[in-house]
Amino acid sequence: MLCPYQFVPHQMDRMHEFIDCIFGVWCAAPGGAPYSLDLFNGNAELREVMDAFDVSDAYGADLFNGHVQQIYEIFATLTAGEIAQISSWYSGNNDLEAVCANDPTNQIARYADIKAMNEGLAELLGEFFKALYSERVLGLAALKEKIGDIKDHYKSFVAVNNEGKCPFCGLSDMKSENHEKREAYDHFLPQALYPFNTVNFRNLAPTCHECNTTYKLAKDPAIRNGVRRKSFYPYSAIPSGLEITITINSNDFQKISVDEIALEYGPVAKSEEIDTWRDLYSIDERYKAKCCGTNDGKYWIVQILDEWTIDGRLPQDYLDTLARHAARSPLADSNFLKKTFLEGCKNAGAF
Repeated sequence: MLCPYQFVPHQMDRMHEFIDCIFGVWCAAPGGAPYSLDLFNGNAELREVMDAFDVSDAYGADLFNGHVQQIYEIFATLTAGEIAQISSWYSGNNDLEAVCANDPTNQIARYADIKAMNEGLAELLGEFFKALYSERVLGLAALKEKIGDIKDHYKSFVAVNNEGKCPFCGLSDMKSENHEKREAYDHFLPQALYPFNTVNFRNLAPTCHECNTTYKLAKDPAIRNGVRRKSFYPYSAIPSGLEITITINSNDFQKISVDEIALEYGPVAKSEEIDTWRDLYSIDERYKAKCCGTNDGKYWIVQILDEWTIDGRLPQDYLDTLARHAARSPLADSNFLKKTFLEGCKNAGAF
């Protein structure tokens, strides 16, 4: 990830607070009172929402309340050890920073892990958590009154994170608060695989269409081939410090092919996070394609060899100017990639 997002608190965070409360009620089910809405009196706003859902004939309202009750009834049959394990998984799945760091003390669980414990519970949790981030639930009037809506969240988010480019790839434009439409939010830990964090906005990040829908899809940033791995945390307070070096193996700089471009990444201390990032978003393929594009890499060479020198300026002057632009605004005009690509061309003897 080229640069992390800044997390923006919003009214919609209440949705996950509601889920925290519901989960606490579930965990208290063994030996507890029979199910009733009185169990949620500890959160007055949630109780109001569930009361409204209780008299609603909307499908989403019935799904929400009905699944909360059915899951409570299964929790009531679990042992203390099973409750402790699920509680650990709930905490682990929602500590996204620890997940990305592959903290060995942080336990995470996919639906398959819960299925191994209780197949019926895994099925109900899947139906419930996957529905939470749908318009049929988030669009319910009683809930929107408490948490607002995703469009407002997006406008607040991009007012702060206003670079206008996708930080996962650095290539695609992102819609701003001046657009009527918005970008989709990616579930960093895919909602198809992981329970408990579907409406946790630290697991939700606006992402360009290419990163979200074309490349990442349901790839798992935490596990690959059964092995845990590190990844960049989208809301890290520490910049990624990503370094990219391009080597060009060509003598015809107007006809460079992807096979003649080699990419290296640093720093070494972040090699595992970098490998995960490259895998999730097919970074090598996309960066090489950008460098070979007629109106991208090949035009960058035209700029430095033809347009810049028409005015009697040297290629090195262009590179020095570009270096300043890249340091100040790396995502603008793909400066982060343009700079290292042209440096690779220089090292290969293009100018």
